[in-house]
Amino acid sequence: MTDPFPEFVAPYSPEFVEPAGSRSSFCGIPVRGVQDVRDGDVVIIGAPFDWGTSFRAGARFGPRFIRDADYLEASGTRPHLAAGVDPLVDLSVVDAGDNPMVRGYMDESLDAIESYVHEIVRRGGTPVVLGGDHTITLPNAKAVARHRGNGRFAVVHFDAHPDTGVYTRPEMLGHGAPMRRLIGCGAVPGHRFVQIGLRGYWPPADVLEWMAARNMHSYSMDQVESRGMDAVLDEAVALVTEPDDTGAVDGIFLSIDIDVVDPGMAPATGTPEPGGLTSRQLLEAVRRLTRELPVVGVDLVEVAPHYDQPMNITALLANRVVLEALTGMAQRRKLGR
Repeated sequence: MTDPFPEFVAPYSPEFVEPAGSRSSFCGIPVRGVQDVRDGDVVIIGAPFDWGTSFRAGARFGPRFIRDADYLEASGTRPHLAAGVDPLVDLSVVDAGDNPMVRGYMDESLDAIESYVHEIVRRGGTPVVLGGDHTITLPNAKAVARHRGNGRFAVVHFDAHPDTGVYTRPEMLGHGAPMRRLIGCGAVPGHRFVQIGLRGYWPPADVLEWMAARNMHSYSMDQVESRGMDAVLDEAVALVTEPDDTGAVDGIFLSIDIDVVDPGMAPATGTPEPGGLTSRQLLEAVRRLTRELPVVGVDLVEVAPHYDQPMNITALLANRVVLEALTGMAQRRKLGR
C-alpha cells in the first residue's frame, strides 16, 4: 500500500536530525546529530510530545524551556560546587536537538522516539531524554531493551503516580500507563521497578493489586516521610542491584516525572498533586542514584512550562535535575566505577 503521507517518512528516520539550530543547546554543549553519536557520549535529546496527557497539556514545550531555563552563560561548562566535578567537561555530553514529531500522530511519533533512542544506545551513547509527557518512557525504555535485551536493566521511577493504569482498549496509549505497558511487553519485569514519591487519590484497588501481583516496589510519600529519603534510597539501590534467577542487571533507567515534587515548588506540570518531595530532596536523590548505579538512560518528563509563567521555576528545577544526574555520572566515572 502506498504511504498516504510520504512527507512524514523522512522526519522519523534515524538518519534525519533536527539540530538545536536557533534554539540553544543544553548549557551550550556541542550539538551533534544522532548519526554522529560516539561510544561513551551522553546525549541530550528532546521529545516534544504531549498527546498522552489526561489533564493539562503543554509538555511538548518542555525540552525548549528546560534548555533555556539556565541563567548562566552557554559556555558548555558547569562546575558543581559540592561535588567537585564539572559534568559537562568530565563527561562527553552533547545535544542532539529535538526528536521530530509527527504532529497529531501518536504511534508514528512514539516510533520516532524509539528509533532515535535506539540509535543512540546502539552507537554506545547514554540517552538523556527531555519530555514531553510520561508516555515517552515507553519508547525510551523499549529502545534500551532492544539493545540490551529484555529484563537486563531496572527502572527507578520518581513520580506522584505509578503510571500503571489500564485503558478501555488495550491498544490505547497515554501517560497514565507506560509502566504497565513496559511490564506487559516484557522489556522490564515488575520486580525490577522501584517507584518513589507516590501519593494522592489514584490508582484504584484493582491497579494496586495488579502491581502487587508483579512484585513492583513502591514507596509512597508517607513512607518517604516516616522512614526518610536516605533509608528509601538504600533499599532502592539494594532492590535494583540484587541478582535474580537471570542474574544481575546491567544498569538502571531513571525516569523522573517532575510532578513528584510538590507543586508549590514545581507548579508547571500536567497533573499536579500536593504533598510531594522538595526540590532539594529530588536533586540529592538523583545525584546519589546516578553516582551509585550504572545508568543506561534517563528521562525527565511532564514539564508543561506555560503553567508557571513568567517565573519558569519548574523548567529551572528540571534543568538542575538533569545537571545533578550528569554530576552523579561524572562522580561515578571519577571513582572508576
